[in-house]
Amino acid sequence: MDTVAVVLEEPERLVLSRLDLSHPGDEDVVVDIDWSGISTGTERLLWSGRMPPFPGLGYPLVPGYESVGRITSAGDRSGRRVGEHVFVPGARCFGDVRGLFGGAARRVVVPGAKALPIADDLNELGVLMALAATACHAMAGAERTPPDLIVGHGVLGRLLARLAVLAGGEPPTVWERDAGRAQGAQGYRVVDPNDDPRRDYNAIYDVSGDSKLLDTLIGRLAPKGEIVLAGFYSEPLGFAFPPAFMREISIRVAAEWREPDLVAVKSLIEQGRLSLDGLITHRCAAADAPTAYRTAFTDPTCLKMILDWRGYA
Repeated sequence: MDTVAVVLEEPERLVLSRLDLSHPGDEDVVVDIDWSGISTGTERLLWSGRMPPFPGLGYPLVPGYESVGRITSAGDRSGRRVGEHVFVPGARCFGDVRGLFGGAARRVVVPGAKALPIADDLNELGVLMALAATACHAMAGAERTPPDLIVGHGVLGRLLARLAVLAGGEPPTVWERDAGRAQGAQGYRVVDPNDDPRRDYNAIYDVSGDSKLLDTLIGRLAPKGEIVLAGFYSEPLGFAFPPAFMREISIRVAAEWREPDLVAVKSLIEQGRLSLDGLITHRCAAADAPTAYRTAFTDPTCLKMILDWRGYA
């Protein structure tokens, strides 16, 4: 059994290749992927060659951790059944080609436990499950303070803002310098940071990935405020100590989502409380993947690019 997959052979060299697939075991499922998303965070760093040392990193690799498809074969102990519509957060089934993260392929083999059943009518929007779960993870826990300032109005920033609105209380403010990206707010306000005089935020969630922003954010915190680093940073982070000392701030790193986060956002979506509308802006046939990835990483109007794999056998 084989598949067509996106292969990042080296920085800025991306091709479509036919790869052999691992033989599925009793606990595995085979999923024919319909759509996969392109991440403008970690995948952009992999594509540009700026990804810092990370477990599993190396070329060639199959990127992608935002895929949706249908199960075509299910092992006896997989816990899944043929025909289920599932979200797949990547795969490691390509032999010598690394699966980091392995979801950008027409067909994948994954443990059944990794294939999350989702509603049939979610269709391409299902690729957004990973970012929704990432936003949920950043806010998870009774002790967490929901953001009252979010830095960045990309897809992750928008999902954080939507979750913060659901959490109740005062809707968050979102900082965004790009006038085009400032559009599309749902129940919260988006401002240019230069137009925001406030300096008493309790919880600032940064999803910008800008490693030089900490001093600015510390200056906007209330005493004992918290900064949550919810983006991914390719450069070392640093800050001036005296302002942080005077405010007695906290800095927290939010890592990747966990299974309870995925279950939580699935429930919110199924209840109609969390909307995924308006977040996918670009679509491309998988055959044009090299162009799609370059567009996703260089076009500021592109919030989320997805590949359509349905034309492949």
